[in-house]
Formats: sequence, C-alpha cells, structure tokens
Amino acid sequence: MIWNLFFVFFKIGLLSFGGGYAIIPMIQHEALQGGWLSETEFQETVSIAGMAPGSVATNSATLIGYRVAGTWGAVVSTIGMILPSLIIVIVLSILLYRARDNQWIKKMFYGLRPVITGLIIFAAIRFGFMGKEQVFMSWQTLGTLIIVVLGLYGLIKHKLHPLSIIFASGILGIAFF
Repeated sequence: MIWNLFFVFFKIGLLSFGGGYAIIPMIQHEALQGGWLSETEFQETVSIAGMAPGSVATNSATLIGYRVAGTWGAVVSTIGMILPSLIIVIVLSILLYRARDNQWIKKMFYGLRPVITGLIIFAAIRFGFMGKEQVFMSWQTLGTLIIVVLGLYGLIKHKLHPLSIIFASGILGIAFF
C-alpha cells in the first residue's frame, strides 16, 4: 500500500498542471478508484486541506495517505506529490545557471519582468477592485488604494521593512473594513 500511495501521488505530481485546485479532480479519481475514500470522505478531506497552510493538493495527498496507511502513508504520499516538482525545479535551475551568461537568456528574463508585473497588476485589479456586485470606485476600493499608497510610501521613502508594512496594512485593513 505504501508504494502504491507513492506511485499514485508521484504520477499526479508529475502529470498535473495548474495549481492545487486544478489537481483535485485527478486526486479524487485516484482516491475513489483505489477505494481509499468515499465521496463524502474525499469532500471532507479537501475541505480540511483547503483550510491548512500550503497547497491544497499536497495537503490532500498528506491527509489521504494518513487515512490509508497512517503516518508513513502521509509521509510517502507527500513525498510522492512534491518530488516531481522538486526534480523539475532542480534540473531547470542547473540548466539556467549554466546558461546565466547567455545574452538571450538575460534578455528573455529582462523582458519577462514587465509582463509579470502587468499580470500581477491585472490580477489585483480584477480580483481586488472589480467584483461582480461592486462598482469600480467604492469606499472599500478607496480604502484599499490608501493602504497601497501608504505602504509604497513607507517602502520607498522610509525604507521600512516589508514585514512592518504587511503588519501595518493588516491593522489598517481591520480599521477600514
């Protein structure tokens, strides 16, 4: 059973893309097909996994492994889930480290900076300010913008530590909302 858990979660970790929630249907298929959990138990497992810190897919693998084979099942399932990503990241890091002086690689990463910044800004606008029930400019939006401006001012002008900005933003968020 231990090896079966490892290979199933290794396969899921290797072949699944799109983040934790995108992997849940594959985990569900394997858990139900293997007879490890009922449909209700699986839903409870994913709910608990979603409340814990970390990836919901990895947390689900850990909980399923624990239910099926105890502590060793949890350890083996977690290792099986994260090992493919770890191997891929190590191999890519080695390849990119060897090519770090290549001008094409430098230009590619330099060109990706504004794209990534734009995607982050788009996500912030899309999810933070443009809810379906909200108008674009509300008191919540204005409060959020004030917190952002104050945070940027503290970071840039006063060189405050990012953790102090996060803490202060949380306090202001509690006060505003």
